[in-house]
Amino acid sequence: MNCTKCKTRAVIDLPRHNAAFCKDCFNYYVHDQVGRAIKSEKMFGKDDRILVAVSGGKDSLALWDVLLKMGYKADALYVNLGIGGYSEVSHAKVVKFSDTVAAPHGAVLHVHTVEQEAGAGIRELAMLIHRPTCSTCGTIKRYQFNRVALEQKYDVMATGHNLDDEAARLLGNVLRWQEEYLDKQSPNLPASLDGFAKKVKPLFRLSERELAAYSVLNRIDYIVEECPMSKGARTLLYKEVLNRLETESPGTKQAFYCGFLDKQRKPEASPTTMAEKDQAMLHPCTTCGQPTTAEICSYCKMMARAKVHSAS
Repeated sequence: MNCTKCKTRAVIDLPRHNAAFCKDCFNYYVHDQVGRAIKSEKMFGKDDRILVAVSGGKDSLALWDVLLKMGYKADALYVNLGIGGYSEVSHAKVVKFSDTVAAPHGAVLHVHTVEQEAGAGIRELAMLIHRPTCSTCGTIKRYQFNRVALEQKYDVMATGHNLDDEAARLLGNVLRWQEEYLDKQSPNLPASLDGFAKKVKPLFRLSERELAAYSVLNRIDYIVEECPMSKGARTLLYKEVLNRLETESPGTKQAFYCGFLDKQRKPEASPTTMAEKDQAMLHPCTTCGQPTTAEICSYCKMMARAKVHSAS
């Protein structure tokens, strides 16, 4: 199998593009896809300060790597959830990448440790407040990423969500017709009002397999194991279904998600803008000041309940 572009020996084939690439051409392809995503969605410019949400996995570290190599000003935030050995390993992977790859570019790594603030790791915290672990994790990560982005005055926050992630999430939202989530399933979510950081997903044009290949070919040391808390998550089932469809008909994920984005961009599809909806529904949390639909935001309620339970 030869590279479609330069005709040397290929290292990876991409059925959805009917192409194969050598290492150099594949790296160019990955950078080009990220560049196209940034440009088409008007995510950020060369002068913007970017905060990358990193977990120690292939997607977020690959994103940080690509942005730095493309010349963007990209720092990162890692949230240590306190999941025993898993968090220890993922934290070590992030620190290693920061020291060996990011630091020479002048990039900074921020770290937030859940246990230091809440007095318990994510598993214990979820048990204390009687909420599912994944729900608790999502609330904490969203809050901390938004807080650091605003406090440190970053122009935009970038996450490593890939094509597989977005297609699986879209499938779940469509199956339940969760219109409030469909409205916000975009690779570019502007800061609709004060208190929200702009959020972008520069990897939405790349598949999970492609990002794994990029990480291996570029010797990015990432944690391979899935988070132990994600076992049984519906998203994994949706990914399995979409993978089966992709095998039978390459390009299915791309057609599904990008087709949705095309429909979403049509003016008649969204008569009321997201900013208008947010401004009508949201106001500052009386405890921390971040936007919420209630008097006190979910994060502050969670922290208050945790403190009550731990005190008793």
